[in-house]
Amino acid sequence: MTKPKPGSRVPEAEGPDGGWGWVLVIAMFVSTSLVFGLMRSLGIFFVEFVQYFEESAQAISWISSTGLAAQQFFSPLAAALCNAYNARVVVMMGGCLSGLGLILASQASCLVHLYLTMGVISGLGWGFVFTPMLATVMASFTRRRTLALGVGFSSIGLSSFAFNPLFQFLIEMYTWRGALLILGGLSLNIVACGALIRPKRRPKSPEKVETDSRFSCSATLSRVYSYLELSLLFERPYVTYTVAINLLNLGYFVPYFHLVAHSRQVGFSEYEAAFIMSAAGTTDILGRVASGWFSDLRYFRLIHLLSFWTILAGIFIMLLPVSSLSGSYLALVVISLLYGFSCAALSSLVFAVVPQIVGVERVMGALGLLQLIESCAGLLGGPLSGFLKDATGSYIASFVVAGCFLVLSTLTMATLPSYFTCTDPPPPRRHSQYDTSKELQQLHHLPAFEVNPD
Repeated sequence: MTKPKPGSRVPEAEGPDGGWGWVLVIAMFVSTSLVFGLMRSLGIFFVEFVQYFEESAQAISWISSTGLAAQQFFSPLAAALCNAYNARVVVMMGGCLSGLGLILASQASCLVHLYLTMGVISGLGWGFVFTPMLATVMASFTRRRTLALGVGFSSIGLSSFAFNPLFQFLIEMYTWRGALLILGGLSLNIVACGALIRPKRRPKSPEKVETDSRFSCSATLSRVYSYLELSLLFERPYVTYTVAINLLNLGYFVPYFHLVAHSRQVGFSEYEAAFIMSAAGTTDILGRVASGWFSDLRYFRLIHLLSFWTILAGIFIMLLPVSSLSGSYLALVVISLLYGFSCAALSSLVFAVVPQIVGVERVMGALGLLQLIESCAGLLGGPLSGFLKDATGSYIASFVVAGCFLVLSTLTMATLPSYFTCTDPPPPRRHSQYDTSKELQQLHHLPAFEVNPD
């Protein structure tokens, strides 16, 4: 290892930028496809559930929204468990829960059953998988962090392309019950992804200190407060950014929930409707990798790139129903391609901006807290669009309102401190009686805070 010259500047957050980190990227690639790729493709089941249970679009929308909200709501719990124990166990547990929820959902006899299984149980599992996997990969890279996230997230577009026609085929062959049973077994592969995370040994500490920390109420509360990073709620940049992401989240998932149903409503066949989401999945892959590569060139600030892609995605969401009303299937596919690229380009940046706002040492808790807060938006976005469809008789108002939320999110980002400067401000450091970076190293949940000798 080459030693830095005296007086030279030490690189930010010295990390390996390779090695086992790329294995973790592969694990993230597979696990995110079985979380968000599957979640995006649940719109195929939407039509089946409406017909089988004979319920309104708003009632059926609560299934996917509950799963999304549960995934985000339980993210702080996943972050706290990773801080206290290790990410490997948490991710493997999440894989078991996500598969179990879908397997139990295949036996559903009412919507409440689906809310509890596909919504709460699978959502809990998805929350245990996504945040620890994301934070582990982010901590394994420094200069190539956005590219690594782009590659890891590109599986969402690939799985969206493959899952939509696959799910339609499974439903026709085995009905929706058999399809959910197969998907539950497929989700158990997440357990193998979690097993690839290398746990770190805790350094031994004096027994007296361990005993005092274990039985002291104030020390326990302080440790929980530190694990959950609740101090971030008193920092304006983090709160502003959280509000912006909540607005984005209100409209981001609406096409994945309702675009297939909308396409069927305007007269396209089942497979034509499924292919529209698959088409968006193709540009989704390209958008994530291209955005990650271009962002790491550092020609523009990440927050500016995020704002640009967010407002573009909002515009394309509003154009989706307009293009379908013309009766041109080609126009709808083209807008879907553009929508898939812009949404994919912004998705990696949403998380890559977090370390610049809070610092790398607090990224695990910050991600968990962010997803907890945005769980309300994830819960309400789908049912709100379903309510607008039931009230108006079509999905046009649903897509227009969803696009407006993304535009409003961009305007909120513009209120961040130092937004209009060309350089990133230094991230604030937490003032606490605990040395966060040292404690996180001791709790071995983020292996990249120390250079991996392998």
